[in-house]
Amino acid sequence: MSQFIKENNYLDHAATTYVRQEVLEKMLPFFAEKFGNPSSLYDIAQESKNAIEESREICAEILNCSPSEIYFTSGGTESNNMAIKGLLSSNSVDYRVISSSIEHHAVIHPIEQLSKRGVEVVFIDVNKNGLINLESFRKKINKSTKLVSFMYVNNEIGVVQDLRLISKIVKEFQQENDCDIIFHSDAVQAPGKLSLDTEILGVDLMSISGHKIYAPKGIGLLYIRNGIEVHPLISGGGQENQMRSGTENVPYIVAFAEALRLSDIERHENERKMKKLSDLLISTLNDRITDYKLNSSRDNCVPGIINLSFPGYEGESIIIGLNFKGIYVSSGSACSSASLEPSHVLSSMGLTKEESLSSIRVSLGKYNNENHIYDFVNALEAVLSQLASYKK
Repeated sequence: MSQFIKENNYLDHAATTYVRQEVLEKMLPFFAEKFGNPSSLYDIAQESKNAIEESREICAEILNCSPSEIYFTSGGTESNNMAIKGLLSSNSVDYRVISSSIEHHAVIHPIEQLSKRGVEVVFIDVNKNGLINLESFRKKINKSTKLVSFMYVNNEIGVVQDLRLISKIVKEFQQENDCDIIFHSDAVQAPGKLSLDTEILGVDLMSISGHKIYAPKGIGLLYIRNGIEVHPLISGGGQENQMRSGTENVPYIVAFAEALRLSDIERHENERKMKKLSDLLISTLNDRITDYKLNSSRDNCVPGIINLSFPGYEGESIIIGLNFKGIYVSSGSACSSASLEPSHVLSSMGLTKEESLSSIRVSLGKYNNENHIYDFVNALEAVLSQLASYKK
């Protein structure tokens, strides 16, 4: 465990995690001792090549797919862009793309770029708990639909979409109408929390990132079901089976595979721990904080991501106040935390601008414990009291 984690109360694991010791030890030899370029023919180069393929096999086993369906990328954003732009890179724009109103911007923005080219785009609304309106989705699928993209676990509120049911809806429409529709999911927040079995989930494309599961930033993968044609975004030497050119980042690939392997082994234990800690957090809040709102039903969410609103306060002020006390939370998506605009996720769920701007996100991790929960609530109570005094 890092010294920082030992000395501070880090509750922002949905934003990023540090590199755990086992993962660091696995990757270190590939920086100096095993540094060969995987495209070369001599021994140390083949050592790197073998490490990549072993990593691919590890990832494939967890996703229940063929190693040939695993493509390493720089992370979730690139994987999402590759899935969306790579699938729909032809000159034709005579098709429909369906997604949800609460996707990460790494999905929304590429889709919006396609919209500017003339592609028909439909964003499905969600209910007050962040669940996709499946009846609306059924009505929006037509024969022109080429891509459906719904995230597995939402990064701001933790809500879990029923990918199996969505896949069933897509496949039934395809069979009844003799058409091809590709189903993509941004699953960046799912590893270590939920099953990644692509056969059970029924996805054709799936994006995963390393830095949410104690691997380094800058590594991830895109699962592409065999037979699906995705055009590369990066051309050059033809690495990753012509899908992503550029000399492979061997240390990070090795680290990512190890982190994914460990997160899958620990998944059920992690789920039990997160449930216990999140229940403690909410019960302690109920005892100590009189006016707050839990933004989403805990029945449909992973337990480790908790979104809270505090009416009459600014979330940004709460976050800064907690920071001074050595406690780290966020205002939702770390990619847009500098924005003073309300969260598009919370707005889609029906929260007002004031409610959205008063929100914070707590996301728990492997090394959090009950003391961290009590420390957080104690600090939160003090910060709210201090902020209230400024209003007088």
